[in-house]
Amino acid sequence: MSLIISIDAMGGDHGPDSTIPASLDCLRENPDLQLILVGNEQILAPLLEHALVEFSGRLSLQHASQCVAMDESPSKALRNKKDSSMRVAINLVREGKADACVSAGNTGALMATARFVLKMIPGIDRPAIISSMPSIFGHTHVLDLGANVDSPAASLFQFAVMGAEVVKALENISDPTVGLLNIGEEETKGNEQVKAAAKLLENSKLNYIGYVEGNSLNAGDEKVDLIVCDGFVGNIALKSIEGAAKMITSVMKESFSSSLFTKVAALISYPVLKAIKNRIDPRLYNGASFLGLKGLVIKSHGGADALAFKTAIHVAEIEVEKNVIQKISEQVEHALSRRENT
Repeated sequence: MSLIISIDAMGGDHGPDSTIPASLDCLRENPDLQLILVGNEQILAPLLEHALVEFSGRLSLQHASQCVAMDESPSKALRNKKDSSMRVAINLVREGKADACVSAGNTGALMATARFVLKMIPGIDRPAIISSMPSIFGHTHVLDLGANVDSPAASLFQFAVMGAEVVKALENISDPTVGLLNIGEEETKGNEQVKAAAKLLENSKLNYIGYVEGNSLNAGDEKVDLIVCDGFVGNIALKSIEGAAKMITSVMKESFSSSLFTKVAALISYPVLKAIKNRIDPRLYNGASFLGLKGLVIKSHGGADALAFKTAIHVAEIEVEKNVIQKISEQVEHALSRRENT
């Protein structure tokens, strides 16, 4: 199966310094992969001179004269940057020339542009952002991570339907467990939106296990495959976990370098320390999917290095291979039809 993915090569804090090495690594690993790198041809062409020969037929350039700044307002980017690397990469998905788009660019601008260009799946009111977080069970998937500040019950239900399909694809799980993030597991707790969403989920065919608390994101009593929340809560949780991971890494580095004795201890403990770092390394959990759109868009962290951006491309590869967009559309139609008949 041939996969064609458009890459916003100019997006993110590092631009081509991250996107190009990551893209070439992915091409080496997957012979069925084709990439279209979108950006300023005068900048990209010299950097890809040898790669275009090595991957002839699988790597191409698409010129885009503009670039969306990381601090640019979404409305300004949508209105004034119609030839940006971000917009052109998304256009390729709409035109059927690419199966998915990956960008590390401005999140707000990427969401606004993707929603305008690709449109929403019928039956979905709002888009949502899903990604994975490390946990003692490996990892769990969480949405929404920031697309919506305040979500009604119907939207939370839609998020669960879409998220379940993504987890099935990425994890090869036929019936993923779904939990609703709340301030307690008791039925009486939570705001009205959460309580109403719980009733919708209870009457659905999803494998809904009830309310889960914040500790379930990383270390609950049992593994939860998918945790649903609104974007305000989800984004704070995500940033808090990323900050905690950086703090732990920093404290361990400082502690093991404080004296000759601790340096020796660090050397002895190196295999364990490396395993811990790999377990919580946010670069290995990079790649958030924009759900609810008619096309596939993967958002990489803006500060992603080559390894992190490579992880985001891998997410796109899997979701294309598993035909996630079509499956989400089918499940949404089925879920809405079932609700209308009950």
